[in-house]
Amino acid sequence: MSRWLRRLTRVWRRSLRLRVIALTLVLSSVVMTLLGFFLLDRVGHGLLADKRKSALGDVSSGLSYARGQLESAARSDPQSVDALVEAITTELGRRGSPSGLFDVAVLPSSGSSEGYRTEPLDTTDIPAALRRKVRGGAEAEAYADVRRSGSLERALVVGAPLSANVGGYEVYYVFPLSTEEQTLDLVRRVLLLGGGGLIFLLAAVVWLVSRQVVTPVRMAARIAERFAAGHLEERMQVRGEDEIARLAASFNDMAGALQRQIGQLEELSRAQRRFTADVSHELRTPLATIRMAADVLYESRAEFPPAMSRSAELLTGQLERFERLLADLLEISRYDARAATLEPDTVDLVALVQAQVDGLAPAAARAGTRIDIEIDPLSVVDGMLLAEVDPRRVARVLRNLLANAIDYADGSPVELRMAASSADADAAGALGPLDGTVAIRVRDHGIGLRPGERERVFDRFWRADPSRSRATGGTGLGLSIALEDARLHGGELVVWGRPGEGAAFRLLLPRRAGAELGASPLDLVP
Repeated sequence: MSRWLRRLTRVWRRSLRLRVIALTLVLSSVVMTLLGFFLLDRVGHGLLADKRKSALGDVSSGLSYARGQLESAARSDPQSVDALVEAITTELGRRGSPSGLFDVAVLPSSGSSEGYRTEPLDTTDIPAALRRKVRGGAEAEAYADVRRSGSLERALVVGAPLSANVGGYEVYYVFPLSTEEQTLDLVRRVLLLGGGGLIFLLAAVVWLVSRQVVTPVRMAARIAERFAAGHLEERMQVRGEDEIARLAASFNDMAGALQRQIGQLEELSRAQRRFTADVSHELRTPLATIRMAADVLYESRAEFPPAMSRSAELLTGQLERFERLLADLLEISRYDARAATLEPDTVDLVALVQAQVDGLAPAAARAGTRIDIEIDPLSVVDGMLLAEVDPRRVARVLRNLLANAIDYADGSPVELRMAASSADADAAGALGPLDGTVAIRVRDHGIGLRPGERERVFDRFWRADPSRSRATGGTGLGLSIALEDARLHGGELVVWGRPGEGAAFRLLLPRRAGAELGASPLDLVP
């Protein structure tokens, strides 16, 4: 049930047509229901009003006849009066019997239910409250369920007093409401069927109208998705001259403008990449010559005056920095040209990490910091954590992350954590060889990252603290290259940072080359 509810909720959120049709059905159903109750109420009141008016006319005519008969007879014998009352009852009932309009009962004012009545009527069902009013000398009326021919029927009962020489009588007219109820049932069925049909037709009309509006919108969304996926030639069909057609034309104009601009940017990017690759390649030959000359000067610096000796040292240092920049530019150009290849080999990541930490130990000492290493003991077997990776590229990623952390640690310790996860583990809990995912997290406690800087960390030549001297950092391409190295392995490199709390980089790599990347055994947020 929950799965169906989630699916229905997803369809409801994603379908504008469904929401429009459903809202139309609900509102129209509410309106039709209220209108139906109002019409039934008005029709019922009208039928009852007509019935009452007609009934009072029949009662008035009958009473006039009965009183005239009793006055003209002037009988004082109870038996003869009873016979006359019986005859009057028969005559009054005969007036209503042909069409079943009403029944008549004449009862003694003593309160007894035994009297004279037309055949279908049961006088015991006449309301007692009505009889009390009539015995009080007033004409009265009431709605009641009266038994006629053995079955209860809703009826209008009108009573009036009738005087005779030997005593009083009560005359009751019973008007069945079966015809009015049948009329109301017919009206109710007509409203139900007509309202249901009208709602159905209204839903069909709304569906057709919404289809004309929603279909172009869906087409625009689908074309926009394909446009975003790189199919820049996609366009909408323009039909007619209405608002939808103008929307399609505007969308096509926008798509054309975007296609031209994207084409221009791609051409500019290709030219820039070609320029970077060509310049980097062309600089290697003269740089090699300069490097040889600088090495000769550096080796002979002891024979030079102090100023010239210092110049030889500075020249060698800047040449090394220039060589690193040139190597990074060449590597970036290979990634841009999609010419970078992976050369995986089964290596011990513990030894690889330790080698990079040892290589950067002098730099950490000069910065007044230290590198703390923590490796999950359940992730290693015989002190090793094996993985199929390109050792050169992984070493470069680790070197870039550690060097970056040392630069921004401000003397605080740099923490390196490594762990591996696996779907297959033996009974002792040790991980199987080359299964799962390995995670390496490097964290510093330096200046951290301000809001909005996480998205720019891997941009080329971007630095978190522009005020720092370039001498304290690398080329500005290290993290960009590290991200590309991680992606080439099928892994990921993500960053966390908070002002004043430092930053953390987490590298995830599949332990088997080409395998799916699994869940991380280390949290990104320390």
